[in-house]
Amino acid sequence: MDQALKKYEDTIRPLMGGKRFKHSVNVAKMCVLLAERFGADEDKAYTAGILHDCRKEAEKDVMLEEAEKSGYFIDPVERDCVKLWHGIAGAYYVKDKLKINDEDILNSIRFHTVGRADMSVLEKIVFLADMVSEERDYPDVDKFREAVFKSLDNGMFLTLRWSIMKTVGLGNMLPATTLEAYNFYARYKTDKDFIFRCPKD
Repeated sequence: MDQALKKYEDTIRPLMGGKRFKHSVNVAKMCVLLAERFGADEDKAYTAGILHDCRKEAEKDVMLEEAEKSGYFIDPVERDCVKLWHGIAGAYYVKDKLKINDEDILNSIRFHTVGRADMSVLEKIVFLADMVSEERDYPDVDKFREAVFKSLDNGMFLTLRWSIMKTVGLGNMLPATTLEAYNFYARYKTDKDFIFRCPKD
């Protein structure tokens, strides 16, 4: 990885607290490992990973304004859920403020929380790195990490299944892109997939 890209750590540090910064660094590291494993561009993986949560701690009104300016379609469920705004706003911020115009990087940031069907390799890497980064400690996370390094597509199925069960268990709605992602990646389930403990908030 080009060490010059480390400048993005300095870019995001003032935008978030210490815990979020550590997570962002861990996601970037995991993105690079996955890129190396699956033959993706490691510099692009680092860039998307380190910047994926750049608007997570922005003010709500700022996030919504940036999301609306992004040009991306905003699902009605996304619009009603503040926690889902940061991916869309992040893609806008990275393009508008940091002048990164690579569509694959921008889409990886935009869809890193909700997913979508038929994601690019980089999109899958960022989505999965966010789920299994070093500091994650939810039940069975080690099994998810192992699965992700074996297959990005099967990893998408397993992590989407987990995430959807958690979301539905809390009585929350799902964006259409998440359902489409699950239906798309369900074809990659296998007879050897592990049964995980039911996620809790």
